[in-house]
Amino acid sequence: MPAPKGSTAPITRRDAIDVIVTAGAALTLGLGDSATRLASKGTSMTITCFIRYQIDPFQREEFRRYAESWGRIIPRCGGHLVGYFLPHEGTNDVAWGLIAFDSLASYESYRARLRSDPEARENFSMAQSKRLILREERNFVEVVDGTFGFPSTLAGPR
Repeated sequence: MPAPKGSTAPITRRDAIDVIVTAGAALTLGLGDSATRLASKGTSMTITCFIRYQIDPFQREEFRRYAESWGRIIPRCGGHLVGYFLPHEGTNDVAWGLIAFDSLASYESYRARLRSDPEARENFSMAQSKRLILREERNFVEVVDGTFGFPSTLAGPR
């Protein structure tokens, strides 16, 4: 059973992954079928940079502004922004960012463009000066074919 809203009970890794997958699917469905959209453009996003942030929970809204800025910057620099996710229930100091690329080489080119982008440099600098991010981890994952973006098939009210 989920912890009550506002609870500080620890969230398990499985719960966190469930939240991210659910949020990612909701985001994908809200934007249309991204897999179909990417395939129709002849583009395939084969890897996703999965960023786990430990944030200062007292600066949650400032981190939100930081993440919203990436909504403009990341696509301009060549990343496919899947989304940023703030803590909602459970642990209050963990956030995630997911950015997809067609290869690690594309990711490296993207990182070079970020370093030369004035708005990106400003956003990084702001986060450092305000100490929004206490720790950051990056992992690269790939989707298992035939498992991404499937809506629920449950009939009736949920």
